[in-house]
Amino acid sequence: MNIRNATADDLAQMQAIYAYHVLHGTGSFEYIPPSLEEMNRRFLSNQADGFAWVVAEEGGRILGFGYYGPFRARAAYAKIVEDSVYVREDVRGQGVGKAIVAALLEAATAFGFSQMLSLIGDSENTASIGVHASLGFQHAGTLRKVGSKFDRELDVVIMQKPL
Repeated sequence: MNIRNATADDLAQMQAIYAYHVLHGTGSFEYIPPSLEEMNRRFLSNQADGFAWVVAEEGGRILGFGYYGPFRARAAYAKIVEDSVYVREDVRGQGVGKAIVAALLEAATAFGFSQMLSLIGDSENTASIGVHASLGFQHAGTLRKVGSKFDRELDVVIMQKPL
């Protein structure tokens, strides 16, 4: 497995991975998967602002992707980033997510950010919570019943790591 910076050529595979999570999971609070054009807009906007997108790749197949972006738009948050990570369903539990988060941490540290947050959709998302904890993130709080999807009220788990 190779971890590298994402390119526009990866967008179709990244969009397919994300669409699966939107339609079948609670890690994303979106209901409708973004189009390839919308994924491209998000990718270009985030990159133009100097934030990292990475993919895990094996044999030309994207296994997962992740990115970080601003936590909030106000100036006082300028050194804080928030990550997002999505892995193909058929390779979950094989270290892909952990490798992606580790690469994001390395990039954010190199760019001088001071903290990375992860706002994990669904307090039952033990895989993402576990990956982040294994890389030194601490539980910073839980926002109770702030989302609703698939006829369930969903929590958001906040995890935080100083860089």
